[in-house]
Amino acid sequence: MATTPNEWFHARGVLARDGWESVVDGSLPGWAHTGIRVADLGEDPIVLPGGDIERIVVPLSGGVVVELDAAAAAGFDGGPVVALAGRASVFDGPTDVLYVGAGGGFAVRGPARVAIAEAPTSQRRPTRYIAGAEVPVEVRGAGRDTRQVHNFGTPGALDAAALIVCEVITPGGNWSSHPAHKHDEHVAGHESRLEEIYYFETAPARGLPAGAVPDTADAFGSFVTYSSAAGEIDTNALVRTGDIALVPFGYHGPAMAAPEYDLYYLNVMAGPDPERVWLISDDPRQAWLRDTWPAQATDPRLPYTAAPTEGDER
Repeated sequence: MATTPNEWFHARGVLARDGWESVVDGSLPGWAHTGIRVADLGEDPIVLPGGDIERIVVPLSGGVVVELDAAAAAGFDGGPVVALAGRASVFDGPTDVLYVGAGGGFAVRGPARVAIAEAPTSQRRPTRYIAGAEVPVEVRGAGRDTRQVHNFGTPGALDAAALIVCEVITPGGNWSSHPAHKHDEHVAGHESRLEEIYYFETAPARGLPAGAVPDTADAFGSFVTYSSAAGEIDTNALVRTGDIALVPFGYHGPAMAAPEYDLYYLNVMAGPDPERVWLISDDPRQAWLRDTWPAQATDPRLPYTAAPTEGDER
């Protein structure tokens, strides 16, 4: 039986363009406020010119070198060349990141896997480097709803014009983006309008016995969206490294990690409201789940930091 293509879910590589593995921007129908670029970089740089767009460079695995143009380097005390040390993988704790405000351009090179979060804006903000050690790490939820959040691009950590960006690690067997929630109406003090991008990576769960995972293993998780009054949407997908889900409106969640696999996603949000704020409404049929968390302990596996060296306890 044939399936109907989902315009809001894109498997790895489907959105390839201009040397990038995936590109999400305003050229996609129904998409306006956020963007992402993902690539496996070599030593040859990819250039992103300045314009009415702000960006955050997020190393996923490995480190990158960012060469700023004059507009991006103006007023930045780190100099025109910025080395981001990165990390071994997205499951090895927070990375250092670089915010480049609208008007500034740069070139980026590896070798590394990198994501560039984007949002169109005419407001100018100065370039800012955030060290991995400075990234606020939050262990959110409890029990099987415990997840780890890296809040390097949220309003409390970064003075951006429109972008709200964070990373979430969900260890094997846990759920995140749960209870399902939405942010597609402007209700002052309660809910804000935000497009959202989920970029996923998966890997064998930390703590599995050495040699237990064959090379043929297919690491995956699951992700769900469903309709709200703002529009009809239906995503119920297995997600793997490099896949991207777009949430223009509607309830989204849960994101579910299979017991044997860890799940990561990078969230990129921005919207049309004048205030840069993340305000959500839970699905009223699921909101009660939050009331169960105070009676449960958080998952002792979290927070994930750099993976232990061979022979250490995992």
